[in-house]
Amino acid sequence: MTTILHLVGPGGAGKTTVGPYLARRLGWAFVDLDQHFMSREGNIDAVIEASGYLGYARRNVAVYREVRSALTRPTVLALSSGFLTYPEDVDAGYPTLRCAIEIDALTSLLLPAFELEACVEAIVRRQLSRPYLRGDSASEERRIRERFPKFMAMPCARFRSDAAPDDVASQIERFMRR
Repeated sequence: MTTILHLVGPGGAGKTTVGPYLARRLGWAFVDLDQHFMSREGNIDAVIEASGYLGYARRNVAVYREVRSALTRPTVLALSSGFLTYPEDVDAGYPTLRCAIEIDALTSLLLPAFELEACVEAIVRRQLSRPYLRGDSASEERRIRERFPKFMAMPCARFRSDAAPDDVASQIERFMRR
């Protein structure tokens, strides 16, 4: 099986920013699950609007499986922001898949802070600075407040993403090589 280092965390945590730096440091490929989803399914907001969040989540789990099965070399894979927070019944095999990712020794959680209020402030600021997102302050804050405890409960390695992307990548690389 191909070696995968999963980058997990909320939107705005730095997964797609840090991921390419980390992949270069390791000499691995980099894959952004959201990019693969959009190339196959179209705009995420449009899919959610047409199929509902659960419909999007089901399709995203399927796209993850397709991407994972196509990997042929070690890869840094940035997961979608909510991927590990979907409802258990989103897919018959999802609970097992989620557990396997969470406990994998190479799974790395990125958060700009490990304290709720500092994390909320940073995530909302980052998300609202993205012109392609249609979110508003209240919805972004609600989302990170809901997901933060779920992320903090994950048994994977945690990294603060409030430093320069190459510095964060260096920290993850050192952890990974130990």
